[in-house]
Amino acid sequence: MSQLQSTSAPADFYGKTRIGLDAIDVFSTCPQSTAGDPKTYRQRVVEVARWSERIGCRGILVYTDNSLADPWLVSQLILEHTATLSPLVAVQPIYMHPYTAAKKVATLGFLYGRRIYLNMLAGGFRNDLVALGDDTPHDERYARTTEYTLIIRKLLKSPSGVSFEGKFYHIHNLKMSPQLPPSLQPGILISGSSDAGMAAARAIDATAIKYPLPPNEERGVEKGAGVPCGVRVGIVARHSAEEAWRVALERFPETREGQLAHQLAMKVSDSEWHKQLSSHSPAVDYDHPYWLGPFHNYRTFCPYLVGSYERVAREIAGYIGLGYRTFILDIPPSEEELEHTAVVFREALAG
Repeated sequence: MSQLQSTSAPADFYGKTRIGLDAIDVFSTCPQSTAGDPKTYRQRVVEVARWSERIGCRGILVYTDNSLADPWLVSQLILEHTATLSPLVAVQPIYMHPYTAAKKVATLGFLYGRRIYLNMLAGGFRNDLVALGDDTPHDERYARTTEYTLIIRKLLKSPSGVSFEGKFYHIHNLKMSPQLPPSLQPGILISGSSDAGMAAARAIDATAIKYPLPPNEERGVEKGAGVPCGVRVGIVARHSAEEAWRVALERFPETREGQLAHQLAMKVSDSEWHKQLSSHSPAVDYDHPYWLGPFHNYRTFCPYLVGSYERVAREIAGYIGLGYRTFILDIPPSEEELEHTAVVFREALAG
């Protein structure tokens, strides 16, 4: 097992520490187009994708909202510059018909022979939806996303025409070409932080993703949940807790501007997970890895685990013990940071 002895990784460390994927699936996250220079963004996406593949990630989440570059085109860039990494494409139903989304999955499979994952959205930023003329209530959006995803699944699996009569979508004898082989059928993920989200996950046979509380406060995957579950977390880990916290606080400083942006987002959001996390303190506790400082300062949308490799690995092992088998990481700032994270998962799985 690889261990780091300092903040700087040795030259031969890169690519040596891989996440074991037999027991769990780990996804990294692609940089956002709003956070970089257009001239360098393309190269940044390629770099992060290659780092993620090198440490053994299953895939990489590609965000979508009104302010970002098209996730399908970004995902094609990722496919062109990696060999095994699967894009996890965020899909907002209001952006396109389910036939169009299914056609993109089928076409990427046809062109690259690679499997795509879909991160089905029911919400997103409320202001984005309003700008698009959509005022559908929270639970109804999950019902719409359920219909949307069922149509995608049917189109990609059926060699003959598909008909569907629902509340939101109606199709008749619709056929998909090119056909997608069974081995390339997309993996489906969806937020499972609310009852409506869990119901949707069961209906579409998706992995339900939560923004978790600390493992000792999490209920875990409930008996009879009927679907696989996962969590979204960021990680900053080093050989010592002191060094990890130094890095974390430098990367995510507390700012009044960020706090105000978070408060504004709270006013316009109807997401259950957003409300749940916002109710917890962002204070630093050096004796406990769970930290919401970046979330409360509008720097990211997930909790962070900060500490020594061993301590953070115990937290990850705690989530695995609760039944969570999929982990979506935050955007990595460097290849070295992903290597540090890989050490954590190796220790968690070895323990």
